[in-house]
Amino acid sequence: MTDSLMFVMQAVLLVLGCLFFAVGTLGLFRFSDTLTRIHALTKVDNLGLGFIVLALLPLAPSLAGGLKTLLIWAAALAASATSAHLIARAVHVRPEPPETGEADHD
Repeated sequence: MTDSLMFVMQAVLLVLGCLFFAVGTLGLFRFSDTLTRIHALTKVDNLGLGFIVLALLPLAPSLAGGLKTLLIWAAALAASATSAHLIARAVHVRPEPPETGEADHD
């Protein structure tokens, strides 16, 4: 009974994680602004990775293996936040693109 319940919970968490990854990818393709694309990827993908890590924790061979899995998740969270911050800062620092409308040639 306990094994089947654990298997069902792991399957649900894995499916949820994959769905969150799919929604994040859809947001990347759907949104037009760079900042909204970054927001969709960092928030949703980190949550998806968290669900997958939670599903994999009971399969860890030891406590050290489980802690390593959590450490990988923490490193991915830090890398995602750092890269999103750097991209957002680059968007705000760059000069505005030239207008593509008709220009006065007087």
